[in-house]
Amino acid sequence: MAKKGKDIKFRYIHRDLSWLSFNERVLQEAEDKRVPLNERVRFLGIFSNNQDEFFRVRVATLRRMAKLEKEQIKAFDIRPSKIIGQIQKKVLVLKNRFDSSYLELLKELEKENIFLLNEKQLDKQQGEAVRDHFNDNVRPRLFPIMLDNLNRLPVLSDTSIYLAVRLTRDGQLPRFSLIEVPDKDPSRFFVLPSQNERLSIILLDDVIRYNLDTIYQIFEYDKIEAYTIKLTRDAELDFDSDLSQSLIELIQKSVKRRVKGEPVRFIYDAEMPKDMLDFLTKKVKLQKDDALIPGARYHNFKDFIKFPDLRRIGLRYRVHPPVLHPDLHPQMSVFQVIRRQDVMLHFPYQTFNHVIDFLREAAITPSVTHIYMTLYRVAKNSSVVLSLINAARNGKSVTVVMELQARFDEENNIYWANRLQEEGVRVIYGVNKLKVHAKLCLVRESVGNRTLHYASIGTGNFNEETARLYTDIMLMTTRPSVVREVIQVFSFFDNQYDIGAYKNLIMAPLFLRDKMRQLIKREIRNAEAGKPASIFIKVNNLVDKDIIRLLYEASEAGVDIRLIVRSACSLVPEVKGMSSRIRAISILDKFLEHPRIYYFHNDGKEDVYIGSADVMERNIDNRVEVLVRLLDHKIRQQVIDILEIQWSDNMKARNLSQQHLNEYIQPEAHEAPVRSQIAIYEYFKNYLETENPDKSL
Repeated sequence: MAKKGKDIKFRYIHRDLSWLSFNERVLQEAEDKRVPLNERVRFLGIFSNNQDEFFRVRVATLRRMAKLEKEQIKAFDIRPSKIIGQIQKKVLVLKNRFDSSYLELLKELEKENIFLLNEKQLDKQQGEAVRDHFNDNVRPRLFPIMLDNLNRLPVLSDTSIYLAVRLTRDGQLPRFSLIEVPDKDPSRFFVLPSQNERLSIILLDDVIRYNLDTIYQIFEYDKIEAYTIKLTRDAELDFDSDLSQSLIELIQKSVKRRVKGEPVRFIYDAEMPKDMLDFLTKKVKLQKDDALIPGARYHNFKDFIKFPDLRRIGLRYRVHPPVLHPDLHPQMSVFQVIRRQDVMLHFPYQTFNHVIDFLREAAITPSVTHIYMTLYRVAKNSSVVLSLINAARNGKSVTVVMELQARFDEENNIYWANRLQEEGVRVIYGVNKLKVHAKLCLVRESVGNRTLHYASIGTGNFNEETARLYTDIMLMTTRPSVVREVIQVFSFFDNQYDIGAYKNLIMAPLFLRDKMRQLIKREIRNAEAGKPASIFIKVNNLVDKDIIRLLYEASEAGVDIRLIVRSACSLVPEVKGMSSRIRAISILDKFLEHPRIYYFHNDGKEDVYIGSADVMERNIDNRVEVLVRLLDHKIRQQVIDILEIQWSDNMKARNLSQQHLNEYIQPEAHEAPVRSQIAIYEYFKNYLETENPDKSL
């Protein structure tokens, strides 16, 4: 008989500490010599960008919590200040590894005859090229600020880095100045003229350093120095309760105020003189010493995501062009195929063009009357949104549920919301107090006396850019039992009192928690009855305590549980008496793992759901999310196959052990190496050739 939840010694890893373990896995990719060199440099950029967002969002939230009254803090499981301290320790460890990795990569690049030079390493020809580049492209974008007589620093953008400049002259106090390094144009990287096969690159920071004498030529000085600083701010949106303003106006004001958010991290060049550091921190008016992080000469490594493509053989991942779905072809009607059968698309292994083709066909088909879609994050030049605009121009009634509060995409979403409205598209700004994170599309067609509906339910955004970089799944169907429930979800967006009943969709926040508990408890009952019982979950984050506690209970009842968790996993697997039947892995590779898949054995009558929801309180209780049950046997088996391929990964999978050591899973002596993302690509390539050998891109 299984122990009940309250009797189990409950163990839980704080989500933020677990997330840092995820970013450590990103750093592992930069350290992994099996990864092509340019890609390792890119992973340094991804690590840095992740770390910036972590401070802007999670650390900022913890700081807010730490400022609450003592009685309010008692309600938390652990003091926010304690977690902040643990985060700081882990961050410094990772920073040291990052610095070491960067230096190692410089050596590896040099072996390939690629050199990252600073301003003191230029020969005459390179120096002249840097002067010309500076005068033509950089100087017009620089606006130095003299700090001596200012009470505090001007508002510093947390997307930029700054050069803090110190001008000294014998017998006089030093003068201080600040230069914002342009963050968009020109590029952070300038490729220098080089001889033979040697390639040399200089960072924009050092281009500016090389030309400091021309910037400050009106001042008399004996020595001029420049040190990089970077400020990270609280990125939370604070809304006024002004009822006279629309939601879009409130968000626009909030986004503007974000640039003045409270500082949460100040990184500086550790070589900076103490008098200069004291001067700057006083001007910034930091509240906490632990917001100060000494760093190396360069910051904003997120720019290394766009490190120059030097087109050297073997320095990039091999390109795997997406394949067609075997039942779809550019010259055939997507509608006709979906009317015959359910279609499952797997990105980026299969092309996202099928989605654009579907929307294009909807826009120009005379019998199509309505199109509905939810949008959370869209591409900068979104073909998806342009397809919807085209549909409106073709006389279709188009409704878009636009989530304005998609973090860091607010301005892009506001832009597209306005464009859509200008074109006559009806735009609904989500649901009061709930983010709309569901990935849904619905097309209505009237053929004679019949009305047909085409629905798509996915795990990822309708975004052709991320569909090349993220792994995601989308179901396209005309199955009445499914589309009827998709219609109900869109009705809910119009009228929150119109809830409806659901059998094949699970919608959060109304039903997801209860349904998840029911599905897990069914496996517990089967295990206790001596029947086979298993659960297989693949998600981005697994941190909800209620669900974790139930998974522990299921484990000790005899349910075999496998978990693939990309980012934060607060569950502690393989603990005797608590989670002995739970194994957890994480996969990090070329593409960002993004699908959410839930498998329940159900005594052989397997239930598989895909959708937008992670196992997080915010997704289950505070967002509109949708999971769909896969009713087509062939598609259900295909998703199970993908899960099994991923579970067999012994090249890019890490074991999520009790200690969260991120140890790579190694192949046994009798096992062939399996890199799941490549294996899945081959799976779909073979699937295309087997199902329809005449099709190719």
